[in-house]
Amino acid sequence: MGSTTRHELVATCWTSAGDVVPAAPDERSPLPLAERVRAVADTGWVGLGLLHADLEALGASCLGELADLLRREGLGHVEVELLDGWWAGEDDHGWRTRWELLLAAAGALGAAHVKVTPPPVEHTDDLVPRLRELAEEAGAVGTRLALEPLPWTAVASVPAGVELALAVDRPALGVCVDAWHVFRAGTSLEELAAALERGGRAVVVAVELDDADPGVVGTLFEDTRDRRRYCGEGSFDLAGFVRVLRAAGFDGPWGVEALSAEHRAQPLREGLVRARDTALAVLAGSTDVEPAPAPPTTGPR
Repeated sequence: MGSTTRHELVATCWTSAGDVVPAAPDERSPLPLAERVRAVADTGWVGLGLLHADLEALGASCLGELADLLRREGLGHVEVELLDGWWAGEDDHGWRTRWELLLAAAGALGAAHVKVTPPPVEHTDDLVPRLRELAEEAGAVGTRLALEPLPWTAVASVPAGVELALAVDRPALGVCVDAWHVFRAGTSLEELAAALERGGRAVVVAVELDDADPGVVGTLFEDTRDRRRYCGEGSFDLAGFVRVLRAAGFDGPWGVEALSAEHRAQPLREGLVRARDTALAVLAGSTDVEPAPAPPTTGPR
């Protein structure tokens, strides 16, 4: 048997956010940020994601204190999100203010990437030049853009996202490959592998693991917000998905996006442990791969 690789996991923003949902009037987590950081560290993750709403509540002046906390807790991987509205005019939707905050957070926290959502289906003009500008601004602070294809948007699949990234042709822009959006978009693993081969190793900025039932319940957005399953508890071929990403050169850390009514009902630490353990079980099915040991769950500090 060959050498083994240890798995490293990142709790993406909704995994530690508690009882709050995407696109709510107020997307701020009801949980104190320091509590979330310590719970993520205590349950064996290497990093976490932070949403713009929580960063706004924190304030730019406190980013240094947050960076110190993350270092003390040993969380070396940070990612921030979410940039939308960038396809509109400079003064529309207030996206520029949000972008400036995300850039400041990425610089202060050493964020690996800033997640970007695609425009609605009716907005397809000038995407390449706009993304080039954003990528150059991201690169200037040492981070990358992770464009996340969503089945209900103008960039509806990972192959479409790869094509857009190739057209933008900037090292600071790539794609976020989320298992839910791959399988719900109807992208086969063969199509995914071909797209990633065309894009090259550097095109994958981030990968997110999650699962779902065979059929969509409600709208696609309702299904993705409320009905995801923990890894291995749904219908997705996550083992095949992981093999495709490994073959494309992705070696982690692996994001885990636990986003569902079920997960939101869990106490923070219990939910983090369940999300961690189910993801590690999926990853452990890969050949010659050793899961990182999970520390025992500790009580609040």
